[in-house]
Amino acid sequence: MLIDINNDFNLKDEKEINENFMLSRKSYEQNPHDIELAMFLTTSYDKASEAWTKRSPSKSVLKRVASYAKSSAELLTNLILHGQSGQYTWECLFRTPMSNYDAVVLLHQEKLCRPHHVLFPAETPNGKLVIWGKPSKDFHPYMPLNKGAVKSLHDARDKLLVNFDPTRCFLQDLKCTFPKNFKLWYGSIGGDAVGLTWENPKKRSREEADETMPEPASVLNVVGDVGKGLVRGVYLLKAPKLQ
Repeated sequence: MLIDINNDFNLKDEKEINENFMLSRKSYEQNPHDIELAMFLTTSYDKASEAWTKRSPSKSVLKRVASYAKSSAELLTNLILHGQSGQYTWECLFRTPMSNYDAVVLLHQEKLCRPHHVLFPAETPNGKLVIWGKPSKDFHPYMPLNKGAVKSLHDARDKLLVNFDPTRCFLQDLKCTFPKNFKLWYGSIGGDAVGLTWENPKKRSREEADETMPEPASVLNVVGDVGKGLVRGVYLLKAPKLQ
């Protein structure tokens, strides 16, 4: 993808960009499993795609983003031409369907560090409830001063947690606990739900897969335990596929 807003590219730039792109493809052909670059995005100041797409997105993320972009464009076009009708309104542009995930973790909104950014709270998904939990009383990442949560300056100093994002800590713990079991999908701005998609295991026999892959319910129970006090519900929508 070439981004040329002000017609800054000349023939020399285009030649350099093409050479860089072909070099990246050559590296991919030599090491298809080691390459991380799935998208080549260049600008006038970044002709080798190093600033924006050096580490991300991965192939699976890029595929999902492209699918979302396509469906969103179709929905927006339909809304412009025919107006809002039925259950599919403009809010759907900013809310990913829960059915796109294999499991969903709902979070307590009052335990988010920016609960006021949640414009469209997540709906309860159509799946099996594996575990649910109550909000913790031990941490308050967001303190509304206008509701009497803080009685004095001394009280504020005792309760204030600088740069504390419980959701970020929760996601980091999940990545460490389950590095190969699933991918995590979360909107850092205004998200009160975490989507999980099972990783596709390499080709192996069903007996071997059964021995190494734990039960989905047991995995999701651990997910709920890791996020105890933050997680309000974990739902299983689809079981992992066996190769």
